[in-house]
Amino acid sequence: MSSLFDFASPNNVNVQDDWFDDNSRRKRISGQGIMLFLYSIVVGFALILVIGKNFETPEQMLAEEQLAAEGKRANEEQLAVTNMTLPEVFEAENSEEVETFDNPSVEWTVQGEESQPEVKDDVLVVEKGDHFIGILQKLGMEYNEASQAAAALKKAGYDVRSLQAGQKINITKTVDVPFGELLSVDKIVIEPSASVKYIVTRNEDEKYVAEAEQQELKNENKTISGTIRNSLAATMRNAGVPQTVVSNFANIFTYKVNFRSDIKAGDTFRVMYDRKMAPDGRVVKNGNILYAELNLGKKNKIALYRYKDSSGNIDYYDEKGMALKRALVRKPLEFSSARISSHFGWRRHPILKQRILHSGVDYAAPMGSRIYASGDGVVQRAQWAGGYGRYVVIRHNSEYSTGYAHMSGFARGIRPGVRVKQGQVIGYVGSTGRSTGPHLHFEIIKNGKKVDPLKIKAATGANLAGADLRKFKQEVARIVAMVEKDSKFAAK
Repeated sequence: MSSLFDFASPNNVNVQDDWFDDNSRRKRISGQGIMLFLYSIVVGFALILVIGKNFETPEQMLAEEQLAAEGKRANEEQLAVTNMTLPEVFEAENSEEVETFDNPSVEWTVQGEESQPEVKDDVLVVEKGDHFIGILQKLGMEYNEASQAAAALKKAGYDVRSLQAGQKINITKTVDVPFGELLSVDKIVIEPSASVKYIVTRNEDEKYVAEAEQQELKNENKTISGTIRNSLAATMRNAGVPQTVVSNFANIFTYKVNFRSDIKAGDTFRVMYDRKMAPDGRVVKNGNILYAELNLGKKNKIALYRYKDSSGNIDYYDEKGMALKRALVRKPLEFSSARISSHFGWRRHPILKQRILHSGVDYAAPMGSRIYASGDGVVQRAQWAGGYGRYVVIRHNSEYSTGYAHMSGFARGIRPGVRVKQGQVIGYVGSTGRSTGPHLHFEIIKNGKKVDPLKIKAATGANLAGADLRKFKQEVARIVAMVEKDSKFAAK
């Protein structure tokens, strides 16, 4: 057994060196082993992955192939869409003129922050109590601007104080769309009548100026016919005849036809009337009836023609020039239910307290009720007449006149020499003169003598003769030709 001294002896020097060398060798072998071990682990893991990949099931391989095909198809479709939607871009020659998002050549507007003003047209209807400046102020105009527009209209010949309820005002304005705020009123159009309209605009100095524009109206004749089914008025309205023409048609025949008993289902009517047309084709006014026809049964034809004679009298005549006789209205009052407070004849006067002849019929009626002309004629008197108070006398023809007493006032334009039509307002019920209360004292005067209005059957109208008759027959031929032409056109 060796001792420690053996190692320390000179003979054992090489032995020690070998020991150190073996120790170092073992350490190197140990380090290399560790590295080799790690490397083998990595290689083994990779080998496992490769082997696992190679041994996939057929179902897994098919699923992966389908997934790859779908991905490829999606990429091709996206590429096609991109090629269609993207515009071809050309490089600009001058890079300074190229529009970029950072330096756009146009101003971009963000919705909700800014928007362009909008021009709008509006139609305002004047209501009762409205005035021109107030209407414009309701729109948002300043008082000074509205006053300037009113002054411009007055200079052009229209006073805004003449605005009537129901009248229309056309406005063109500029507004701020998001908030509806009025920016300016650019145009105002007022059409007080069919023949003229006033236009207000802004000039270069932002001042309002106005001008009057005359409109040329066109006269046109319209013929309508029909077969009566229920009532004449309803049939005419259904055929398109305006209500004013229907009323005038009935008035023309009112003393010739009994509408309740004479007219039967199957009877026919024909009417030709004139009307005024605006340049835009609007019917501005329906005028006079030129021809009126009723066929009551097979053999009873009534045809009437409108004619103005050499004296200026207008009436309706048959084809022979015979005037349409009109009976004088016996109660020429708006208040149709007025009662008779005193008849014609001898009586004790309520004020004079003596027996005298009462030369007319008294109708008790409310103060201010309208009084109508009993028939066509010419005003002979319109003045104060003592106990009669305000008194009007109308001469209808060489035989008959009518008188109206105790009026509270005369209607506008009623004076001696003025021609009036049956049913025209001539005055208003009152209690002037010797009167105990508001009423109309109505008289009929035949050949200068006062007669009982409730018993006399007075009629007015003079037949045509001489030059008037010759001219009338020419007018009849002209009207007949127009009616036949219109009827053929309507039949086609």
